[in-house]
Amino acid sequence: MQIDDLFNILHNAIEYENNGKKISLKDMSLNLGVSMRTYQDWKLGRAKPQAAATVIKMLGQLNDEEIVRAVRKINQLKD
Repeated sequence: MQIDDLFNILHNAIEYENNGKKISLKDMSLNLGVSMRTYQDWKLGRAKPQAAATVIKMLGQLNDEEIVRAVRKINQLKD
């Protein structure tokens, strides 16, 4: 699986969670705190943040409940 596949899967999952409402690259990039160009490059596979693949692989080693717990903890961290 390529990094752009991961970003596209996650982007689509977030749209699904928002009742299928499409989310623009601009809105998603603002939500993530990155430039639209950076997010676009990630989605198209032109840039590949190395940590993204590692984070996904680590989450893949957890059961569903632990994934939810870890993600909630991550979301509580301050930048």
